[in-house]
Amino acid sequence: MPSLNSTPQNICILRLSAIGDTCHVLPVVRTLQRAWPEARFTWVIGSLEARLMGAIPEVEFITVAKRASRAERVALSRTLRSRRFDVLLHMQLALRASLIARQIRAPIKLGFDWSRARELQWLFTNRRIAARRREHVLDSFFGFAAALGVAQRLLRWDLPIRESARSAAAAVIPEGVRTLIISPCSSHAHRNWSAERYAAVAEHATRVHGMQVLLCGAPNDVERQMGAAILHHAGGTPHNRVGEDDLPQLLALLARATVLLSPDSGPVHMATMVGTPVIGLYAATNPARSGPYLSRDWCVDAFPQAAERFRGRSVAQLPWATKIEVPGVMDLIEVAQVTAKLDALIRSLT
Repeated sequence: MPSLNSTPQNICILRLSAIGDTCHVLPVVRTLQRAWPEARFTWVIGSLEARLMGAIPEVEFITVAKRASRAERVALSRTLRSRRFDVLLHMQLALRASLIARQIRAPIKLGFDWSRARELQWLFTNRRIAARRREHVLDSFFGFAAALGVAQRLLRWDLPIRESARSAAAAVIPEGVRTLIISPCSSHAHRNWSAERYAAVAEHATRVHGMQVLLCGAPNDVERQMGAAILHHAGGTPHNRVGEDDLPQLLALLARATVLLSPDSGPVHMATMVGTPVIGLYAATNPARSGPYLSRDWCVDAFPQAAERFRGRSVAQLPWATKIEVPGVMDLIEVAQVTAKLDALIRSLT
């Protein structure tokens, strides 16, 4: 446990990636800001993630490019070594993050407990959070606040959305128009559902609930191909916005949407930040560990079946961080399961 002789004035947070995990870190930051309103917070973060989180005015951001040039690495090192903090919260289990932690000057470098400090993180910290087992990722991050003596959690994000993004989103999703956003792709291909099944849900949402359906995603070949395939199978019913929105624009759309449908991916947690319910598709990963924090009841959870079929074990017998990213795993999720969740969610809103 850390030993703080006084309230820390300068706190450094190290969490570079990914989008979903930085979304999980933000409530911890808000919790510490409430506890220590006079403290200054500096967040060392990935350059992609900073495009979303960098709008927070009360936090200083130091951005790190994933493929930084030598000159950029030297500049980062010079910046970090010129600063001194009261405490470092090392919240990433990755060697590349730990090498950055080594350059951050702080008498207290707080990391994960022994059992969770993978990739040799324990070599780069001198204090550890309390050991916990089988926690959601967001709950594990709150262990850092608890280790600093801040026990009461503030489950609040309050991520500012720029006005231009709000206005553009309002033009796409007018007030009162029920909208299903489908963000069909994860960065891990074996977490993705089939285009045919997404199309079937899109048709159901339009036919049964009169919903507008939007396809959203990143501007890469995989996601563009998925969007085109869904449109083909759905007869052109959804509006394809794949590649059109940056992260702030996507956040603004999610804030106006009725519901998001997505596999385990960053937009799941972006929707959670703005209070939009999520129908999460989970077979390759465990929603109890990485699902949308406020929408776990709306998730379709086929992870137990995946554990039995592909690992020959129950979920309880598998290590907590197990991923079952194998061909065919997402086929365990049936269209009828997803439409049933959508029907129930719409009923709950009336």
